[in-house]
Amino acid sequence: MGSAFVVLRNLELNRTTEQILKLEDPNSLEDDMGEIVLNLSLTVKQGDFKRTRWSNRKKQTSSKSSLIRNVRLSESMRKNEIWNGIVTITLLEGKNIPGGGMTQIFVLLKLGDQKYKSKTLCKSANPQWREQFDFHYFSDRKDMLDIEVWGEDNKKREELLGMCKVDITALPSKQTNVLELPVEKHLGSLLMLIAVTPCSGVSISDLCVCPLGDPCERKQISQRYCIKNSLQDMKDIGFLQVKVLKAVDLLAADFSGKSDPFCVLELGNDRLQTHTIYKNLNPEWNKVFTFPIKDIHDVLEVTVFDEDGDKPPDFLGKVAIPLLSIRNGQQCCYTLKNKDLELASKGVVCLELDVLFNPVKASIRTFKPREKRFIGDNRKFSKKILSRNVDRVKKITMAIWNTIQFLRSCFLWESTLRSVVAFVVFLVTIWHIELYMVPLALLLLFVYNFSLITTGKVSSAQDTQETTYLDEDEDEDDKESEKKGLIERIHMVQDIVITVQNILEEIASFGERIKNAFNWTVPFLSVLACLVLTAVTVILYFIPLRYIVLIWGINKFTKKLRNPYAIDNNELLDFLSRVPSDVQKVQRAELKPYSSSSPLRKKRSTL
Repeated sequence: MGSAFVVLRNLELNRTTEQILKLEDPNSLEDDMGEIVLNLSLTVKQGDFKRTRWSNRKKQTSSKSSLIRNVRLSESMRKNEIWNGIVTITLLEGKNIPGGGMTQIFVLLKLGDQKYKSKTLCKSANPQWREQFDFHYFSDRKDMLDIEVWGEDNKKREELLGMCKVDITALPSKQTNVLELPVEKHLGSLLMLIAVTPCSGVSISDLCVCPLGDPCERKQISQRYCIKNSLQDMKDIGFLQVKVLKAVDLLAADFSGKSDPFCVLELGNDRLQTHTIYKNLNPEWNKVFTFPIKDIHDVLEVTVFDEDGDKPPDFLGKVAIPLLSIRNGQQCCYTLKNKDLELASKGVVCLELDVLFNPVKASIRTFKPREKRFIGDNRKFSKKILSRNVDRVKKITMAIWNTIQFLRSCFLWESTLRSVVAFVVFLVTIWHIELYMVPLALLLLFVYNFSLITTGKVSSAQDTQETTYLDEDEDEDDKESEKKGLIERIHMVQDIVITVQNILEEIASFGERIKNAFNWTVPFLSVLACLVLTAVTVILYFIPLRYIVLIWGINKFTKKLRNPYAIDNNELLDFLSRVPSDVQKVQRAELKPYSSSSPLRKKRSTL
């Protein structure tokens, strides 16, 4: 592909002229990129001007593949547009929603190509969702917000119960709009809050004009996130700048032994990408991207693809970087991994990252629900993932069982010394225990693990499980099973197995997150937990328990009276959701470039 430009001052007013523009591409090795013929007319815009359609003349030599390629290019450019606002939608409840023969109900929300799905509730005439969703807002688009209410029966059959539309451009900005939307063809309605707020901090630029490169602008951004501004604009947590410099020794995806690489950056639901550099295994993009930070516990995902014309792009490698692990101002080369972020792939990507954030806002955000992700591809059954989840649950179960056996051995006096010590500790603890000592004991556990890490006796990554890698034989078995169509023939069994697989993953992740919180896997979260436990210990020491329970009950009973549109959440579970599981620790671990310990290189060396 190529590009060209037109000098508007050379055009005559109200006169159609034909121009032949030569396409150019500085990143291409080809000298002749072709030409494009345009009929241009310069007119004065008067009143409501509707954009006319392109001329119906088409070159007869143009093929279907070139048309599809142009469509894909326009979609790629549209995806890379920079949003200038956020549409925050709070789905509160439904009123008189018809259920029919359905047993469950959920809502789909769509704005352009952005989609969300609410949680699934049991059928009710007045379902209570109380969920919040954030959409990107593009002021130059006229997208309508489509809301669909769906029902699902016991056989996983879905049925559309009703729908409604909202014109976002007609809503006043910078304020929360309370809307009760009637559901089409039914008497029911949906109660929602919709707020359109401007968004700043998203940009794409060259290296010479990067925001943090200007001392004055850097100082201004730093002041915005200083401690004294901790109570202003609580949603503005921080600022991330990513310099995508280059990639080295990428995988050759084309028959010519080259690739056409481009880089995609994703932070939560935010997505930006570089331009494509053609016929190159060592591309240099030299672009600067900036993102607003909504949650300091988000992970920046950088993926390198190979552009493949009218076909979907080929995957070349990926790396996941937690924001809290960023070393500001340092140029780092990250070894690319496979799609599962477990095995090393070929090539490295060089980035320079800077993150600025307010620690008080980040701490408060930790105890609130995580941002929901756009609807993506449905998870599929995998023997590897199921086996790994079973092993993880088994590991947690064995730890609990060993603890029970240890206590049982103390009661049975299998070891006299151990039983005597346990008996004395039990008597002293029960005689002197107070309620404030419970959080104090947890705080001492944090301190003990921290002392082990600082003295070098234990590493914070020591408990990271060994990832179960998929051998070639297992991979071939999976492909064979797909060819035979086994999953299609036992669709109901697949749903049950996937559900079991996900439940096992949730159980294993919950236990691993509790362990990793105490093991100082994420120091920011462990410090925050220590501060909270210290505060709870002091409160329980000075304030009687009955007053604390009384305050807690009054708060729970009057919460909806004080704020009818409040979203229910569990602060403890929200905190644990930020702690990575053992699998996530492996996925986010930084591999050393050209490491000899890489499983992929070990495998190659044995061949």
